Amino acid sequence: MSEIKTIGIAGAGTMGAGIAIVCARAGFRTRVFDVSQQSIDRARGQTEGFLRKSVERGKLAAEKLPEIMGAWSGTTDLADFADCDLVIEAVYESLPVKHDLFGKLNAICPETTIFASNTSTISITEIAGGCGRPDRFVGMHFCLPAQLMKLVEMSPGLSTSDDTFQRAWAVCEALGQKPVRTQDTPGFVLNYFLIPFNNDAIRLVEQGVAEAADIDLAIKAGMGYAMGPLELLDLVGMDTQKLLCEAMHGVTNEPRAACPPLVKKMIAAGWLGKKTGRGFHRYQDSKMFGA
Repeated sequence: MSEIKTIGIAGAGTMGAGIAIVCARAGFRTRVFDVSQQSIDRARGQTEGFLRKSVERGKLAAEKLPEIMGAWSGTTDLADFADCDLVIEAVYESLPVKHDLFGKLNAICPETTIFASNTSTISITEIAGGCGRPDRFVGMHFCLPAQLMKLVEMSPGLSTSDDTFQRAWAVCEALGQKPVRTQDTPGFVLNYFLIPFNNDAIRLVEQGVAEAADIDLAIKAGMGYAMGPLELLDLVGMDTQKLLCEAMHGVTNEPRAACPPLVKKMIAAGWLGKKTGRGFHRYQDSKMFGA
C-alpha cells in the first residue's frame, strides 16, 4: 500500500458512497463528508447493507464487515479532513461548486494532501486552477456503481506533477481498481461513448420506439450489459445527466451529446431517478446496486 493512509470523500451521494466502500474495503481509513447528516446516514446504511449482502453471497468474509465499517466514518464538518492524505471530490458537476470546495480544503489540508476530482466532463486543469495547489491535483474518475466497477480513468491536468500522478495511480492500484491514463478531455474514454449512447436510449423513449424496460432488456440480453442504459441513468440521476450533457456538448458540439428534452421534463417533474423513487423506472427502496 502507498504512504497514503487516510482518504477523504467529499460528497455522500451515489458515487461518493460507492467510492467510500472501495476505499474502506481496501483497508484505508475513509472519511465521508456531506453537508447533510441525512445523506451521511443514508450512505452508511447503504454501505452496511451492501456489505451484508456481500457476506451472504460469500464474496466477503463475515469478520471483514465490522473492520470495514470501523474504517468508515462520516462528517458534516470539512475541518475533519485536516489529516487526510488524499481527498476525492464527488460533488455536484459544477465548476463553481468544485472551486468553492477545493478552496476551503486548501486552507484545511496539509500541503502534502493530494486533491482529486471524480468529474467525468469538466476539465481537470480548470478545476485545478481554482484549488490553490494545481501541481497536486489529479483526475480520478470512478464508474457507477463504483463498488462494483473496476475502471478508474486517471487524468493529469496541465500542472499536475509526475509525483502526484504516480502517487494517485499507486492508490488506485492499492484499491484493487484498474486505472487507465487518459488526456484531460470531456468524457475521457468511457463517457465519450456513454453520454451519447445513453441519450440515444432516451430518444428512443421520446420517439415511442419501445418502453424503457424493453430498451434496457434489449441492451442487456443483446449486448451482455449488466445494466440497461435507462437503469444506469436512473442511478446517475437526470439532474446529473443534464449537467454531463451540457459540459460535453458545450465543448465538443457533438449533437448526440445534447441533452434530450425528456430529461428536462423529468427534472421539472422531480423524476430524477433512484434517489427520488422515480425515473424511467420506479423504486421502492434506496439500497445500492448489487446489494
